Amino acid sequence: MVKEVDKRASGQRVVLPKKIVVVGANVAGINAASAVRKTDRKAEITLVEKGKEPAYSRCGLPFVLSGEIPRFEDLILFPPSFYKMMKIDLQTETTVKTVDPKKKTIQVEMKDGTKENMEYDSLVLAIGAHPFVPPIKGWNCPGVFPLRTIDDGEIIQKALETAKSAVVIGAGFIGLEAAHAFVNKEINVTVVEIFSQVLPAMLDKDMADIFQKEMEKHGVRVILSKGVDEILCEDNRWVRGVLVAGEKINADLVVLGMGVRHTTDLASQMGAEIGKTGGIKVDQRMMTNIQDVYAAGDCVESYSLIDGQPCVCQLGTTAVRQGKVAGVNAAGGYAVFPGVLGSTVSRMFETEIGATGLTEFSAKRAGLKTVSGSLAAKTKTKYFPNAKDIKVKIIVDQELGRVLGGQIVAEEDVAQRINMISIAVQKQTTAWELADADTCYAPPVADTWEPVALAAEVASKRIRLT
Repeated sequence: MVKEVDKRASGQRVVLPKKIVVVGANVAGINAASAVRKTDRKAEITLVEKGKEPAYSRCGLPFVLSGEIPRFEDLILFPPSFYKMMKIDLQTETTVKTVDPKKKTIQVEMKDGTKENMEYDSLVLAIGAHPFVPPIKGWNCPGVFPLRTIDDGEIIQKALETAKSAVVIGAGFIGLEAAHAFVNKEINVTVVEIFSQVLPAMLDKDMADIFQKEMEKHGVRVILSKGVDEILCEDNRWVRGVLVAGEKINADLVVLGMGVRHTTDLASQMGAEIGKTGGIKVDQRMMTNIQDVYAAGDCVESYSLIDGQPCVCQLGTTAVRQGKVAGVNAAGGYAVFPGVLGSTVSRMFETEIGATGLTEFSAKRAGLKTVSGSLAAKTKTKYFPNAKDIKVKIIVDQELGRVLGGQIVAEEDVAQRINMISIAVQKQTTAWELADADTCYAPPVADTWEPVALAAEVASKRIRLT
């Protein structure tokens, strides 16, 4: 809504700039603020961040610990000059205490304890998520760390200087990337996972087992289907190990890698609706149930592109797209966020793993009957030097033949193949159509038969036999 002031003496109307406040200056927040500026050149934008550093790559933290990225400072996305150029008023080490959606005001507290009230026309919540801390005895022992912020990374990096062994609790991306870092630092690593496989939210067990073997080749001990009973602490001075099913495993440091939970306290305080998955509920325009209040990133509940059901998708790629949509709409434009597939990829232990869409397990949980096609091949023509192994799995709807998801474990070239499968899922491509994809070929880079297409063909033949 445009604000106007009537200058009675001259009879002129002056349009006041729209005031937009973005809470949270990481990837969702900075993309929201940037989208506001691109949509409305005159808007007054305030970006409030409780931490010391704005907009850095959390996904890069384990790779600084591993030494593959030189410094934590390299993860910071934009220099101070960027915010000046974009005319964004960045306020770090500033905490939002309360929000009054009726008066459209927020109260913030600065680093020095002073408080200030701010007015807004539109508000974007990009308040992120926080590490899940399990109810395990000894979780607060010195030497037990989450890995979510640069501060966390710096503390762990210091501990690595003297550590000889480590335990990682949780075999999701956070935990396994931390384990990868420790292996690079020649530290003995044990990963403990309560589920029966590594990467349980991303891979089916047959694909997870392939990756687990690669981890074990690098000396990682993997304990599955068991939880940590206790974190052992010596006189509350420093961690000394963990207790798993009666076995003591020595550790000079422990990393909590069991994922994150939506941060929703501020949203709840102001009356925003919380969805079934625990995230802030938003519509396709990223607006909450409160007029002119938007939310984006790890704090929100997403929706599946496959069945439209609420889901959790706390990925950087999701956050940047949601932030952009929230910013455009907060500035008075129009944009929609269609949903998520959870497309993800990483490289650890000299192996790349990627996935998109549904696994067989998640499809069954959603009530879908599926068939799958798996194929082992090479990333390029097998006679070309250094051709690498690749394993592809395609998940297909048994009745319609529609591609629902895919998983890949290989030594190289996973990301773009996952992108290929993601587009197939989004466009409701069938296994027969994906098998007939017109793909490229040259001996140094690709075989005449694309492994994704061959896996789709395997799946399509199983549909015909069903």
